[in-house]
Amino acid sequence: MKKILILALIAATAFSCGTPKTVQESRKVIKGYWTLENITYGSSGTYNVTLFNDTSVECFEGSTWRFIPNNNTGNYTIDNSNCPTGQRDFIFTIIEIDPASGLYDFMVKPTDAKGRSEDKTGFRLHLAQLNDNSMRWEQTVSLDGKPFKINMNFSKINE
Repeated sequence: MKKILILALIAATAFSCGTPKTVQESRKVIKGYWTLENITYGSSGTYNVTLFNDTSVECFEGSTWRFIPNNNTGNYTIDNSNCPTGQRDFIFTIIEIDPASGLYDFMVKPTDAKGRSEDKTGFRLHLAQLNDNSMRWEQTVSLDGKPFKINMNFSKINE
């Protein structure tokens, strides 16, 4: 009887700590290949922006991204010949920030091909929009002491 009670307690704990429904649905939608179509800013002007401690915005535009939600990994490939080309790997996590509204953030952590991070640096972005065809990430950084918004607009590649 004692063993059954302990197993029931463990099972109840495991189920109560499950992944929120909106996160589960988001994983299904994000799975697959995406193109980073364009990057815009919350303020007009010309800016020299480097994303994910990697390369310039111009290099990221047109890059191909793959998300594998069952193990929270992915990669992106930069093909622009004027840039450092090739595939980069990352780990990602979808974090629900407000269950009532369904708002969530997205964490991206660059890694090597084996999933190891050299400097343990990750980037938190707001997953502002996600559907079967498009996705938008927003990252707010500081520019001259004021908030500055970077918008990354993706479109789904039909497989």
